[in-house]
Amino acid sequence: MALLCCASNSLADSQDQARRMHDRLTGVPPTDAMLDAMASALEAGRSEEAGLYAIDGAPGVAATGDFYTVVLKNWVTPWTNEEQDAFAPLNDYSATVIGLVRDEADFRDILSADVLYVGEGGGLPAYAGGNNDHYEALEASGANLGDEQVLVRRSQSSVTGLPAAAVAGVVSTRAAARAYFVDGTNRAMFRFTVLNHLCMDLEQLKDATRPADRIRQDVSRSPGGDSRLFLNNCVECHAGMDPLAQAYAYYDFPYPSEEEAPGLELDQRKDLGQLVYSPGAVQPKYLINGATFGTGYVTPNDHWTNYWRLGVNSGRVGWQGDAGGSGNVDLAVNAAYAEGDGASSLGRELANSDAFAQCQVQKVFRHVCARDPAAADAPAVSSIVGGFNNHHNLKRVFAQVAGYCVEQL
Repeated sequence: MALLCCASNSLADSQDQARRMHDRLTGVPPTDAMLDAMASALEAGRSEEAGLYAIDGAPGVAATGDFYTVVLKNWVTPWTNEEQDAFAPLNDYSATVIGLVRDEADFRDILSADVLYVGEGGGLPAYAGGNNDHYEALEASGANLGDEQVLVRRSQSSVTGLPAAAVAGVVSTRAAARAYFVDGTNRAMFRFTVLNHLCMDLEQLKDATRPADRIRQDVSRSPGGDSRLFLNNCVECHAGMDPLAQAYAYYDFPYPSEEEAPGLELDQRKDLGQLVYSPGAVQPKYLINGATFGTGYVTPNDHWTNYWRLGVNSGRVGWQGDAGGSGNVDLAVNAAYAEGDGASSLGRELANSDAFAQCQVQKVFRHVCARDPAAADAPAVSSIVGGFNNHHNLKRVFAQVAGYCVEQL
């Protein structure tokens, strides 16, 4: 009788864990059939498999699709806008991330590959570089984004008409351009790419020991008449950021002026903009305010150099191998600096880093476990990061994190 009682309690515990895991991964309760399948996997010590059941279904048991359409969509959407609004409409950036996760693609491709996910099916407006109608209609249709017949992979260059040299994963999507290539100096694209994909803001990357030779003319060397402010503050970010943001020198996101679109608010006019890529011609925004410091760096092309491969950021970021794709060419000060041309090679440089892997796991942990990792979680997080560095499969990370978190509750 005692054995039966213990077995019953064990099953109840597994079903309770399965129910919590399903809720964390989908936001909705499981069906009885799904609950039984997940509980059986948990009973056998296969927590990752139980998580994958919730995401994609178990043998003979269909998944709800809410992992892709709701949970994953809300997870990625803050990366697509400066306001970090999780409830912004589906767009080409968020749809592409959803597709890459669903298809268990190498998640490092997010910042470099010629890939775009678009909707299939009647009634959808065609993809357009000048609006987001295609994705808003796809979301409004309530279609299951986990269905390979609904959200399909395409080459970004074939859909958008961008030349292959311009394509860099989500960086060259319309949504990213609308958010980060618009106005400004394109430093925003670098800052938010690092923030969203390395979980570091410029404050964590500051290093005043890097060469200042690539800082643009628009940065004063004596702000407020005090050169110490430049030497002790400005140079800490700009010395490393400016030669990396040079990768985006051919991109812009122009939109109608007030005169061209009378009566429309600024955001409405920006919604009418379209990504522009001008190979071989540096965008004027890289050359503005040249009189601020006339002998500063004049951007000639989209060749980037990673000065942060040396100094304190070598350890902070954990750069891996020859990710730039052009060899450690000594075009800078030291042959250890990685170099490359354009946004795609910079995307490979950033994605092939310890910080990129750590960041993905941290973001999944925070979203699924509803808290930041604590010191006691470090061994589990380290193990999941290690696995991600081997398989680069973010879907597995979601399942692994969910399995770990439900065991802690």
